Amino acid sequence: MFVQVAFPISSYQTFTYKVPEAFQKNIQVGMRVKTPFGRRVVMGIIVGVSKSTPFKGKTKSISDIVDTSPILSKHLWNVILWMSQYYLTPLGQVAKSVLPSSLSLKYKPPTKRMVEICTSTTKEDISSISSRAKAQKTVADMLFKSQKRILINTLNDFVSNPLDVCRKLEKSGFVQLSEIVSPPDVTGFTFDPVQKEIKFNKEQTETIDEITSAITKNIYQPFMLHGVTGSGKTEIYIEAARNAISAGKTVIILLPEISLTPQIAGRFRSVFGEEVALWHSKLTPSQRAWTWKEICTGTFKVVIGARSAIFAPLKKVGLIVIDEEQESSFKQEAPAPRYHARDVALVRGRYEKSAVVLASATPSLESYYNQILGKLSLLHLSKRFGGAKYPQTHIVDMIQDQEESGKYGMILSGLLQDKIEDRLRKSEQVILLQNRRGYSLVMRCGDCGEVVSCKHCNVSLTFHRSNKKLICHYCGYSPLGISESCNSCHSPNMKFFGTGTQRVEDILGETFPNARIERLDLDTTKSGTRITAVLQSFEKGEIDILLGTQMIAKGLDFGNATLVGIINADVGLHLPDFRAGERIFQLIYQASGRAGRGSKSGEVVIQTYNSQNPVIKKAAKLDLKAYYNILLNERKELNYPPFSWITKVVFTGQNQQSVEKYSFRIMQKLKGKFKGLDILGPAPCYFEKLRGNYRTQIVFKVSRELDPNGNKLHVFLEKNFFETQTNSNHIKMSVNVNPLSLL
Repeated sequence: MFVQVAFPISSYQTFTYKVPEAFQKNIQVGMRVKTPFGRRVVMGIIVGVSKSTPFKGKTKSISDIVDTSPILSKHLWNVILWMSQYYLTPLGQVAKSVLPSSLSLKYKPPTKRMVEICTSTTKEDISSISSRAKAQKTVADMLFKSQKRILINTLNDFVSNPLDVCRKLEKSGFVQLSEIVSPPDVTGFTFDPVQKEIKFNKEQTETIDEITSAITKNIYQPFMLHGVTGSGKTEIYIEAARNAISAGKTVIILLPEISLTPQIAGRFRSVFGEEVALWHSKLTPSQRAWTWKEICTGTFKVVIGARSAIFAPLKKVGLIVIDEEQESSFKQEAPAPRYHARDVALVRGRYEKSAVVLASATPSLESYYNQILGKLSLLHLSKRFGGAKYPQTHIVDMIQDQEESGKYGMILSGLLQDKIEDRLRKSEQVILLQNRRGYSLVMRCGDCGEVVSCKHCNVSLTFHRSNKKLICHYCGYSPLGISESCNSCHSPNMKFFGTGTQRVEDILGETFPNARIERLDLDTTKSGTRITAVLQSFEKGEIDILLGTQMIAKGLDFGNATLVGIINADVGLHLPDFRAGERIFQLIYQASGRAGRGSKSGEVVIQTYNSQNPVIKKAAKLDLKAYYNILLNERKELNYPPFSWITKVVFTGQNQQSVEKYSFRIMQKLKGKFKGLDILGPAPCYFEKLRGNYRTQIVFKVSRELDPNGNKLHVFLEKNFFETQTNSNHIKMSVNVNPLSLL
């Protein structure tokens, strides 16, 4: 017997090994094995089993079997095969991305020793214990009085070496020892279960019926659920999941931000109890190993998590939901495979024959267009849940506001300050969005204009006041100390420009000294439990003002939050990327939707220096249809998605001239390969230098009219590129199929 094994290396080939007779009964596709590879013994995954091999040379044997059963289902393995082909990534690398690091199905959570009094033990028995065995008598007496099973280590306060004492009592027949499994604690990642009495309106009932019909018919059916903010989409997920589980199916719920996980997990756990598993990057290795093992054994029926949760090894998946499906965090940019969880979800849904729901108040333009074409079935929720009303929006022209007040450089407009003060007086809560972390975004010389930049990246360093450091947000570089003079002209006139969340937090503290303020961004959320704790405090009313980046702009539901302030709606608006306007519209729309979700009316204050920009104006009016029509016309004219297929190939290397020459040579070689193929570039990437490497990109684009399914472009890419390809000058090529950004 022979097996084909894939390794997590930059090679598209698999390797054939002989199976020793002792292992032959247990070998299956999807199991991991240890094999000799060169001079090392490395771990790979079995991708094929055969009785013979065409290879005539000497064949090495596998050394050991890592798993006792396949760690991947048949359908999940088919997804891996598809990802390898579609995203032009070696099979082993895809499998490595799918499987959690240090995964072991042999992992056993620690156990805790317990002790309890035997039912046959009487008071007279305890009295008979020798007076010289005071510790035994103390423990026996405590257990007899409590009549409960307790942890042995809780007896440390009463006797020394309680385990030894309990063993002696067990030998005498007075107590009974036992062990209980102590699974990793994941309670810090979820809100306390919240019970709600739900009454669905007609639209919601029809939506649930449509999804349930696909589940019970056991057919693949992709939906686009377009529901306005606050329309009760989470309750629909729960009801559809309930119906899926009743039909013997399992459920995957994908969320874009870890900050959304605890609140939704709390709602699901209130309905499904311990059948809900969480899966995201903040889990510890032991939590990941235990969760994966329990999913494989069928303990969990619902998995909730970030993009990698789409690979959860659930069996009989009947429902997959991608909440806020437009979010860029569903796309993995590095390392390979550069997959989009939404697309992988659709492929897995096809293999599993399940209902797939792409849900959002602001769907991606691709999903919106695919619904128009009939590729996705539309489910629409036009009203807010429970009769809540849309928030009233205000656009503040910051240029005009500063001219009228004579106060230039203001961060908070007069209107926003008044609205915050009003909410604090009413004991209502405020959410403020500033989509830049740190204190100041740029440190610049006031005389020559020289910007303090990262020595490894062509980007400015951000000042963080909390630790008084300049930090690169791309490679983490931080110089020792902050120079008091310009490196270029030696002027001492160094100034900070731009505003991050830390600076806004300081201003809020000075302006509203009695307010309870909390900040949520990457600097304050090193652990998932911290995010959960802050959001729970906000829900309980222990925080008056919640300030944060985009992680607080979507999905969260707080009934007492009646004011949303967007500090600078222009952040990212003028980036040279075809999706820039779409992203800003979605962010403003979603952030606005956090206001007035309960019985109290809400307001939104949008501060901008571009008040006449159509993105700002349409977002303020919550007019999605009008803005998306504008976008579709623009994209069609420029032949960008959803009217074309695009792939970005990035060349990186330490020598700038070599990178430019090599990318130009590649472009010349590929020109005119097939009619209708547009080649844009080579051109320097927007971030031309990152982590010490220079970067140049070529974008390949072909109209969907000429290539309806993208097959022609894909065949072209397969022939000419593969992931992590390098040349003699150590120039690396990375291939990004369907990139979300050209920056």
